Amino acid sequence: MTSVADLAELVRAPAALSVPGDLVAGAAAAGVLGPRTAGLAGASVLLYWAGMAANDWADRRLDAEERPERPIPSGRISPTAAAGVAVGLTAAGLGLAAAVGGRRATAVALPLAATIWGYDLAAKNTAAGPAVMAACRGLDVLLGASSGRPVRALPAALTVAAHTWTVTALSRREVSGADVALPRRTLAGTALVALAATTLPRTHRPTPGGDAVPASTGAAGDPGRRTAPGVRAGVGRSLAAALPVGLAGWYVARYGGAQVRVAADPTAGRVRAAVGAGITGLPSLQGALTARAGAGLLGALVALAAPLGGRLARKLSPT
Repeated sequence: MTSVADLAELVRAPAALSVPGDLVAGAAAAGVLGPRTAGLAGASVLLYWAGMAANDWADRRLDAEERPERPIPSGRISPTAAAGVAVGLTAAGLGLAAAVGGRRATAVALPLAATIWGYDLAAKNTAAGPAVMAACRGLDVLLGASSGRPVRALPAALTVAAHTWTVTALSRREVSGADVALPRRTLAGTALVALAATTLPRTHRPTPGGDAVPASTGAAGDPGRRTAPGVRAGVGRSLAAALPVGLAGWYVARYGGAQVRVAADPTAGRVRAAVGAGITGLPSLQGALTARAGAGLLGALVALAAPLGGRLARKLSPT
């Protein structure tokens, strides 16, 4: 009988910690953060899990040779059950998106689901694979912005998509290992992604903690002297500017460091570790994007999913 643990392994349950940050970053960029964001994040998690189940169903024959310990080739979950899980989770994800976000969310969730299934069933093992998977994550960010003006979230969506391209390119060498050129290319991409996360233009007014407060005359009548609120505002602006940089640096340290190790020793084990770091480290990038959009505290909270995902990955592989 299929256990909950088997299902969790099939859908790579802990890896879903990398999903809500897409929606939060998109909503922050579009200026529409609110209760609806949480509901859309739930819908996206369901679609992510659906994609993982569909991936294992599509790869069941290949996994029987290369990764026989996975739930389907090991006999713990039947192919029919895995396909049913994938279809059911897709329907649930689309239904939740429609219930929470209406037509505008559905208009993004439908192509997102189609792209996920297109990757699993057709594009994964082609040259277009990394680009298609990148499109999945980009659409995920836009789903978070669907209740506002999604075009405002396009820079953030492209940044997350670029990160996803690097992870997917590495993942194609998880079994065979890579040549040293691949991690060098993806590492260069990671550096550009981090730079983008800290330099994206702000698309709406920052949160009050980041607003400017003009200097005023002090109590003693000293012109130009800042009052306490002015000083606090200056400190707030400094912290608001530093936080995206710090989170982006954390992202580079975690994911970039893993790629440096692959470049030094491009074995399959090192590649898998780098792919895992790319998945579990994504929240730190999402946090940087969210903070850059003006939601600093929320960005920091999003980034905390990175170390949690890393610890869970030691118990259940995210790849």
